[in-house]
Amino acid sequence: MNARQRRGILLLIVSVLLALGAFAGVLAVINDVESKVGPERTAYELRQDIAPYEEVTADKLREVSIPERYIPDSAVTDLAQIEDRVAVGPLREGSLLQTDMLSERPDLEPGQQEIAVMIDASTGVAGKIYPGATINMYAAFRVREDNSRNNQDSYEVVRLMVNNARVIEVGDLTEVEDEDATTEAVPITFALDNTDAQRVTFAEAFAEQVRLALVAPGDEQEIPDEDRTYTIIGDIGGNPHADLNQLFP
Repeated sequence: MNARQRRGILLLIVSVLLALGAFAGVLAVINDVESKVGPERTAYELRQDIAPYEEVTADKLREVSIPERYIPDSAVTDLAQIEDRVAVGPLREGSLLQTDMLSERPDLEPGQQEIAVMIDASTGVAGKIYPGATINMYAAFRVREDNSRNNQDSYEVVRLMVNNARVIEVGDLTEVEDEDATTEAVPITFALDNTDAQRVTFAEAFAEQVRLALVAPGDEQEIPDEDRTYTIIGDIGGNPHADLNQLFP
């Protein structure tokens, strides 16, 4: 073997060693990445926006693979976790779905429906209303007497709008802006029949103030129709001209 052949063999050995070293380096990098990232796991993100209290179903989700170490404990990783669940608030497309975004679908009695209204936090909630509670809803209105065109010929009426309504959900404190100021309100969802749902909607739209009265568990009672309307005129013995039976049949 001459000198040229020996040099060729030496270069070949060096090339093989360098290739093995590069391969070992690549393996080291891959192992380092895997040790930092770890195995991946299936989670679910929203493929569309979902409104509050809307049912969350599999067709509204898409699978995503995420390193297990980066998945929060509350992430939905099994579609069984969304069975009979509804969104507790507005959910946005692309968000990773988590169990604290969902709540159980409430059991409604035949003829009932869910309705959510914004209740002033300072006068209507005060932190005492909770899901499953029973409340009475009162609304204060300014009633104008017959043929009156100014507020001087009007008076206040307080009306029991809903008796023994069941609270389904209490939302988060939310700032509400109107023409005069910014107030804080809480969205509260009730289980109501059609007539009571209309009464609640009317109160939210037209009442000067709405208050919720928490009914003690086991103390629910039907309030007679004659005791559902109050005016100061009635307390002092006067007879208002407005026909309250027409206003609140």
